Order: sequence, then C-alpha cells, then structure tokens
Amino acid sequence: MSDADDRVTARRAAIVIGLVLATLLGLALIWATRRVLVWAVVAAFFAVALKPLVDGAQRRFVRRRALATLVVFLAAFGVLAALTAVIFLPLVHELGRFAERAPDLLRETRAGRGPAGEALERLRLRRYLDGHSDQIQQYGSRLREPSVGLVRRVLEALAGVLTVIVLAYLMVLEAPKITAGVTALLSDRAARRARRIGRGVSRVITGYLTGNLLISVICGVLTFLVLILTGVPFAGVIALLVAIADLVPLVGATLGAILAGGAGFLHSPTAGIVVLVFFVVYQQVENHLLQPVIMARAVRLNPLTVLASVLFAAELAGLVGALLAVPAAGIGQLLLREFWPRGRRPRPAGDR
Repeated sequence: MSDADDRVTARRAAIVIGLVLATLLGLALIWATRRVLVWAVVAAFFAVALKPLVDGAQRRFVRRRALATLVVFLAAFGVLAALTAVIFLPLVHELGRFAERAPDLLRETRAGRGPAGEALERLRLRRYLDGHSDQIQQYGSRLREPSVGLVRRVLEALAGVLTVIVLAYLMVLEAPKITAGVTALLSDRAARRARRIGRGVSRVITGYLTGNLLISVICGVLTFLVLILTGVPFAGVIALLVAIADLVPLVGATLGAILAGGAGFLHSPTAGIVVLVFFVVYQQVENHLLQPVIMARAVRLNPLTVLASVLFAAELAGLVGALLAVPAAGIGQLLLREFWPRGRRPRPAGDR
C-alpha cells in the first residue's frame, strides 16, 4: 500500500472517530440539558397554540404586538385560574369532609364495618392490619416528616412553570421576526412550504388541545353522574381525578377506571361492577366515536399510532412525553406528507 493510500485511510479513520465522538458529545449534552429541553418543547407547544389568538387580537383590537401578547396571555391564565378554582375548590371541600369523617371511618374499618371494613374483611386483610398496626403508624409518621427532596421538587416544578411561561411569551412575541428572518433565507417555493407547514402545525396543536380538553370534560362529567347515581362517596374528587387522567390519550380512561372502580368496590360490589361496566362502554365510545369525531380533523392518526406514540413518549419523557406524544406524531405525519417524494403522491393544489 502506498503512502497516499495510507493517508487516505488515516483521514477516513479520523473522520469516523471524530463523527462518533461528536455524536457521543451531542447525546451527552442533550442528556445533561434534558430538563431545559423539555421546558423549551412545552413552551413551544403552548406558543404555537396561542400564536393564532395573538395574531387575531393584533389584527382586530390591539396594533402593538407586545400589548396583544400580554392581553392574550393574561386572558389565557385567567381561564386557567378559573379552571383551577373549579377543580380545587370542590377538591378542598371534599377533603374537608373526608377529614371530618376520618375518625369514624377508621373506627368502622377497625371494627370491620362500613365500606372499607367490609372490603378488608372480604380480602382478609383486617387481621394483617391489626397485627402490624405499629409498623403502619411508624410508616405514616415518616410520611408526615418534612422532606428536603419534596421541597426541592416543588421548587423545581415552580421554576419550570415560570420558565415555560417566559419562554412561551417570548416565542409568541418574537414570532413575526423569527418567521420573517427564516423565510428571507429561503426561496419563494421553500418559503411557501414553510408557511404551509407552520399553519399545519398550529392546526394540529390547537385542535389537539381543544379536543383533548373537551373529551376529558365529557369523561369527568359522565363519571360524576355515574358515581352519584351509585352512591359512591367523594364523587366530585374522583371525577376530577378521572378527568385529569383522561388527558393522557387512550390509556387515561383506563387509569381513571382503575381509580373509580376501586372506589366503587370499596362502597359496594354492585357499585364497583356498575362503574367498571360504565368505563368499558365509555372506553369504546371514546376510542371509536369521540376521538374520531373531535380530533380526526386536527391530528388524523389511527389508534395504533396514537398508542405507540404515547407508550414510547411516556417511557422517554414521563407524563410530559405522554401528553405531547399525539401532537408530535401528528406533526411528524404532516412533515412526512410534506417531504415525501412528489412522484409517489398527488401534488397539493397550491403547488400546481
């Protein structure tokens, strides 16, 4: 082998080693900054959802972009605050009722009476609890102790929420400048494609948010009615938790069924069976009627793609990944259709 071949081989090996090291360095950087990246993705999600509202407010009511953005954000957070009050005020009321009834419930449970006591008797757990009452009390006392880790997680969550709000505000505020700067670097055809993709992404995210919230409200209201009719206590709290769980696509109703069904069986076997039957029927109605009717125009994904996206995203990014999985899959499908070779599909009418 000549010296020239040796130099070429050495150069290729150095390039391969450099690419591998650069890839590893990039992955390590992504892993080290994964929390900030998640915050940025969530902020971009909300920014895309709120941008059409800001654009409309700027065209019709307020000329200045900063003022229009501020008005829309204040209105959005006002709605969120109202929804939070609607959710947590009944929750606090129900928790107060539970605290008042807790001593009586505990006495009934120890005596084997009441829903919880009867359930423990049926499951043959009362003797175990009586024999290990000291250990259970010690465990409960440890749970009440202040935890530095819990305080730190709460502070990190607050910092994350504040960061997401600020990032989303700045993204919406600077959106026209960013769009103009990007399109100025592109050709006319590429600029039209970029604007078309932007409109599609906005449609997917806005449709997903409104559709998912509507489905969760329907699930929570129906669950509340079923729990009230079956006499299950704390129906408001359980229905709210079920509605929150239903925000996770496809699997959320199943999680809610476990929660509500367990509460139903603690009340009575008949109530538990009725609640489980309701959720089996509702799951079919949601998957085959509500999801297609409400979200078909926005996301246009089949159930298998939705479920696979949710599972993979939940494994990678937890609850945030599960919530963002469906719009991310919808955006991926949009990009795939946009950049698929033109010869393999009909050309859109706008490009003819």
